[in-house]
Amino acid sequence: MLKASAQSKATRGIACLLAGAAIVFGGGARAQDGSHSYSMFGTVGLIDMPTAESAPDAEFATTLTDFAHSSRGTLTFQMTPRLSGSFRYSRISRTPDAFRLGEEYALYDRSFDLRFRVLDETSTLPAVAIGLQDFVGTGVYSGEYVVATKSFGEKLKGTVGLGWGRFGSANGVTNPLGAINSAFETRPQRDYGKGGEVESSQWFRGDMGVFAGLSYQATDKLSFKVEYSSDDYSYERNRTAPLFDRVSPVNWGVSYEVFDGISLQAYSMYGSEIGVAISSALNPRKPEVFGGTETAPVPVLARDQAPSLDLGWEADPEIRRDIRTQTSDMMANEKMVLEAMKITGDTATIFIRTSRYNTNAQTIGRVARIATGTLPASVNTIVVVPIGNGQPLSKVVLRRQDLEDFESAPDGAWETYIRAQIKDAYGETEGAEYPDDAYPRFSWGLQPYSKASYFDPDNPIRIGVGAAATAIFNIRPGTFITGRYNQRLAGNLGASGRSDPSELPRVRTDVYKYHETDGGIDNLTLGHYFRPGPDLYGRFTLGYFETMYAGVSGELLWKPVDSRLALGVELNEVVQRDFDKGFGLRDYRTTTGHVSAYYAFNGGYLGQIDAGRYLAEDWGATFSLYREFDNGWLIGAYATLTDVPFETFGEGSFDKGIVLNVPLDYFTGKPVGGSVGGTIQPILRDGGARVVVPGRLYDTVREAQNPVLRNTWGRFWR
Repeated sequence: MLKASAQSKATRGIACLLAGAAIVFGGGARAQDGSHSYSMFGTVGLIDMPTAESAPDAEFATTLTDFAHSSRGTLTFQMTPRLSGSFRYSRISRTPDAFRLGEEYALYDRSFDLRFRVLDETSTLPAVAIGLQDFVGTGVYSGEYVVATKSFGEKLKGTVGLGWGRFGSANGVTNPLGAINSAFETRPQRDYGKGGEVESSQWFRGDMGVFAGLSYQATDKLSFKVEYSSDDYSYERNRTAPLFDRVSPVNWGVSYEVFDGISLQAYSMYGSEIGVAISSALNPRKPEVFGGTETAPVPVLARDQAPSLDLGWEADPEIRRDIRTQTSDMMANEKMVLEAMKITGDTATIFIRTSRYNTNAQTIGRVARIATGTLPASVNTIVVVPIGNGQPLSKVVLRRQDLEDFESAPDGAWETYIRAQIKDAYGETEGAEYPDDAYPRFSWGLQPYSKASYFDPDNPIRIGVGAAATAIFNIRPGTFITGRYNQRLAGNLGASGRSDPSELPRVRTDVYKYHETDGGIDNLTLGHYFRPGPDLYGRFTLGYFETMYAGVSGELLWKPVDSRLALGVELNEVVQRDFDKGFGLRDYRTTTGHVSAYYAFNGGYLGQIDAGRYLAEDWGATFSLYREFDNGWLIGAYATLTDVPFETFGEGSFDKGIVLNVPLDYFTGKPVGGSVGGTIQPILRDGGARVVVPGRLYDTVREAQNPVLRNTWGRFWR
């Protein structure tokens, strides 16, 4: 039975899961019309105060601000048309001389916000939103609010709000919610503990404040703002050397959009200070380059029907070889690789290994076009099989006549999709003919690399840059050896030397010791991938998985091609590596493993639950929710709750993070392949830590199946 603290964590985990379900199944109300800007706290708002407006659905914004010896960096994502979330990292000086005296005279704080727009603006009623600021963290900025915003004509907007916590700290009045329950009249002292906990006992309690403001959109780029703030800034001012003097509750200033999506702001704040900010906003649904700039695909070659009955070529191996060679060459011209080919009767099956295109649908469409020009006229059915790690992931069955009929049709993509058959490809490679140079095959490369570490109080951003040598030796389909060696050439990543205390086995908190070595083996593994049965995918990996761990890993995944649900199980026997990142191993060994459930919700939302044993031998589960866009953008978050008490876990209380992945195609408009991004963890601790095993199955498999294929089929004819 779990301890009481673990039960509390489990309850919160269920609450998080229910909240995720609300996001996925909630109604897709339209976003608010009109312009918006970001406040000094990095959320849609006035200056310091929020508004009830929402950014356009899926907008992702970064805001950097500086005011009164405090600096903030905020990431805000409009998760749905109504719901937004923010992560903020702040530096608050403990004294006005903190920059001169050193980092020990500053507080580095991490905080999370949520805001939900309850009502849309109408011709007579304002938009209304409810928000939680700094609801997970130390609570330095914690506050709750209900705010209303109304447009008056096309240029003027007015905002009025009620706030608690920070928003009720200046000229607050007795909380009217006390009429319901007197407990609302007093705001409990926050139990900071190790930070990172959800302190719901404070929500909407204590004195209530009133804030208000106006914004005027003078031009498409220039806007003016004025507000009455209900934030007393008592944390920053109630000290021996106050950070600033709050002379007035009125703030005013300007915001100017210097480039599309990039704005600069300058404000007069509290009658004594100047605040400055810069914000940058991107929207995954609006690519930087519209339409794409890739080369046009080859046209579909319509057949002369007369020779379609001539099947004499089928028995000639030389003709089949010529067909395979011609198809391979034409695919290579478009940076696609032919894995194998099989022609039987009136059906040709083409196995594709890699492609520069981010979507399998576009790759399949281009391969099908090429096939119409290289296959004999008697071939009526073209089957395209995406290959991942040497194994067939699905097969897309296309009628050649449909390709000829719908290439130029206005709704050609949809007409082709409803006629295509997407099936499991188990056993499909039997009888396939591989190019002579397919296996064994060796390739290598040299590329730049960078690695960053965040949120170290001694230096919040540490970066290392250098060169990485990579190599892969493909022994046979599904079996290969791959490795990577990193050599750091510059940066301060190895200069931390910071050792955080831990009551658990040091499975992650010793990571700084691995950074002290400039060069070393990043990974070196033998991988074997296989299909044990229909709808089943398997993986076996042996070697040096990542910077800190080596071992043996096995995984099994069940994923039918048309199913939104997938189930998996993974078991790992791992040992910690030596700090020099060579071949040596340390004494710490453990067994970890998880049972996983994946579900693709409507709207591009992906949910994942992993339950099992972690590196520090703690038991629990990780809850993840992501939003993926058809162009490859992925933004999400996760939280891990285990049987490690919050106090034992240490700073942060439990493991959590933000995941971001952006395809390079988004910026270039060209199919260059690859992406940038990673996981942002507010704090790296030992509880809830998992080993990083390269080549896990789910992401590779799902990209070649529904619903991903269906959602991206619009690129079939691109």
